[in-house]
Order: sequence, then C-alpha cells, then structure tokens
Amino acid sequence: MTRATVKLAVLFADISGSTRLYEQMGDTGAFGQIKDCLQILTLVTEQHKGWVVKTIGDGIMCAFPDVDSAALAACSMQRHIAQRPAARGREKISIRVGFHFGTVLRDGKEIFGDAVNLAAGIAALATASHIAITSAAAALLSPQLNLRVRKLTAMPVKGKRTPIDVHEIAWQDAGQETHVPGRISSHAQLVQSRLNIEFRQRKYVFRDSFTIGRDETSDLVIDDPMASRHHARVEKRKEQFVLIDQSTNGSYVTVTGRREIPLHRAEFMLYGSGQIAFGDSTDVRPDVAIVRFFCESAGAPA
Repeated sequence: MTRATVKLAVLFADISGSTRLYEQMGDTGAFGQIKDCLQILTLVTEQHKGWVVKTIGDGIMCAFPDVDSAALAACSMQRHIAQRPAARGREKISIRVGFHFGTVLRDGKEIFGDAVNLAAGIAALATASHIAITSAAAALLSPQLNLRVRKLTAMPVKGKRTPIDVHEIAWQDAGQETHVPGRISSHAQLVQSRLNIEFRQRKYVFRDSFTIGRDETSDLVIDDPMASRHHARVEKRKEQFVLIDQSTNGSYVTVTGRREIPLHRAEFMLYGSGQIAFGDSTDVRPDVAIVRFFCESAGAPA
C-alpha cells in the first residue's frame, strides 16, 4: 500500500499500574498477565474493523475506519478486562483508553501525524477503567453512542499550546442513564443517594456528578495553591459516589477509622464519612485544604 492521507480514529489502550504489577508478581508472572490482556485488546480491535499498529510495552496503539467502531471497541475492551478474574491475592487489572479522530499519514498498517500524538496525549489523561476522547471524536459519534458521552473539561495535553476539550464515554450499564438538568422532584429526593460536603464552614449536598478544582468554573472551588485548576471529579455510578483524581499533586482520602489513601490519576469509591485533602497529605502540611464528606444511602430522609 502506498502512502496516503486518510482520516482514522486512533486509539491507545494502556494497562494501569503495570509497574506495581511487576513489583507484586515478579517479571514472569506480570509479563504473563500483561500478555494475556494485550491479546484480548488485539482480538477486540480486530472484531471492530480495526487493526493494531503496534504494541508499546504494556499497551497497544490501534486504528479504526470510523469513530463508532473505535468507541464500541473501547467499551468492549473495558468490559472484557473488567470481567477477567484477578490473580490470586492480587488486585484486578484495569486499563485506560483514549482516542481521537483526525487526518493521518498511512503507510501500510503504520500511521503518523499530529492526530496520533493527540490521541496519545488524550489516553494519558484517562484514569483507570475510563475512556477519554476528544471533542472532535465525540462530535462524530452516532446519536445512540453520543448518549454515553459526558463532557469533562479542557485539559492541557503534551505538545499542545492550548488545553483540549476532553469528553468521556461511559461503558458501564450505569453510564447509559441520561441525566436531565432541572429541579428534582420530592420523590427523587427520597430515593437518591446524596453526598454531603463541608468546606470552609459551608455545607453542600450533591445528588449527581460534580467537579472539584481551583478553577472558578468548578462545582466545588478549592482555593488552595496546591490544588489543580481541574483537580478531580466525583462521578455518581448507580447510587455510589466515586472520586476520580486528575490532578498534578494528587488527592488524599481518609475514611473515618481508616488510614489515609493517596490518589494520583486514580479513583476511589467514597463510603461512610471522612475527609479529602487536595494537593498534599495532612501529615505533611496540616493547613492543606480539606473537604469533609458524609455519604447518605438511597431512601434516607432528605
């Protein structure tokens, strides 16, 4: 095949926490687990009209003729990896996926160009068990798949002068729900779970997903220099709230009665009550910005 300029969806999928996996299981055990995952990702790619351009350590780079094929493949990849049983005594392996649709230079199965670099940058922004896509890709999705998309925020991408609008595709069953803005009925208030937040002597009640950061557009603004402009988001999955860190300095979660858990580009399901420190541990910096939380389960009085 001669070189040609074409438009393709370029997708990167990486195994999250592979360094820790090698540390826990040793080279042979970890390599076997990663190889098995890469085989699954390759098979899924081929099932959705795509091809693997190359494997990159603990991940793959692949291409698809259209955005819908890439989106369906990404969702299938997440489902297949999520269904894999964990190795005895080990955490389950998870992957992060990111893709972009744009013009590339194709030479056989090889592809080159700015669109490839942007897809790699978007994938690097994704957290474990999530699918990140560019606004250009999201705009081309079919209406049915577009229902699964939610806009996150504009984020800095390596090699780009200006932040890039990032969206996310929800691949779990809960992600298929459509949330309509507006007033919540009294009945909905009775059956929905709530996340109570206290920050700077102000109290908030959230019944759905929200963003946290230093930027004034955040739903919960954290006025601390150690916090990132777009530090984290809390995503509601069914009736659970999941904290997803997307910051530079990390988040530090302490559930009441438990040890502090550091998060960096990772997620944690909130439960019970506790606190979240932004950008530093309270053990290191006592005056760090702290948000206190309390989870109320569905059916509790509003």
